[in-house]
Amino acid sequence: MISVFGSANMDLVAYVDQAPKRGETVTGRMFRTVPGGKGANQAIAAARAGTEVSFLGAVGDDAFGAEIRDTLAVAGVNVERLRQVPGPSGIAHIVVDDDGGNSIIVVPGANGQVTAPSEEERAVIAASASVLLQLELPMEAVIGAARAAREAGVPAVLTPAPAQPLPDELLDAVALIVPNEHEAAAITGAADPGEALSRLLERVPEVVITLGSEGALYGSRSGERLRVPAVQVEAVDTTAAGDTFVGALAVARAEGRPAEEALRFASAAAALSVQREGASTSMPSRAEIDAAL
Repeated sequence: MISVFGSANMDLVAYVDQAPKRGETVTGRMFRTVPGGKGANQAIAAARAGTEVSFLGAVGDDAFGAEIRDTLAVAGVNVERLRQVPGPSGIAHIVVDDDGGNSIIVVPGANGQVTAPSEEERAVIAASASVLLQLELPMEAVIGAARAAREAGVPAVLTPAPAQPLPDELLDAVALIVPNEHEAAAITGAADPGEALSRLLERVPEVVITLGSEGALYGSRSGERLRVPAVQVEAVDTTAAGDTFVGALAVARAEGRPAEEALRFASAAAALSVQREGASTSMPSRAEIDAAL
């Protein structure tokens, strides 16, 4: 079982030919509301990739919260420990252009009320093969979950997004960090992904840097280094590609796959996701991933 301690949002997605510049108004061609948030996305991706998943986080007492909970449950995610708190759920305003690129504004809502893992949530983490963390919850909550994992001997996998300074007390408790190339550069100050990988390994035992259409880099303190190419496809919407990659990667690692095989599994899942619109709606099933491989 994998646990995810993270954010749940309702994605408000506008599709446009070209994203507006500051002060500019453009006409969109479609609008959708899709449950998302990096935590919920990773939970759904992992569940669809073939494992039991428990989601730990919070939604509001609004209609969005009920829809997010239902979406997670339908995807096979255990939501017994998903909190409901007073007020609105988190939302993400997303603009997707015709090249498949996106820009996102996140309003935390209920996610901002999660300041530490509860005793029940700590017990779920302790029973997990790994716990997936992101940075859309307050930092003190993420640190608390990472520490709970370390104390239980459970690997904590961190997606450092949105990019921000990472305190040593967090990284000391993380087993694997999975930034994209822009996040890796922001964290380390190194524009070259290979150099960023080396710098991150000074702080975390294992590192995967995703490079979009260029694939992914992997490194560990044991000295292993890998570069796995991406599956080349025509992207429609890249919104949840990184979360799909991380969820599938966690499943492959839980199954005991070696690093290169796990990365290829995750890359195949991400490639499938970018060929579809939406976040949680774009994530492939285990059968689809296996067929793509």
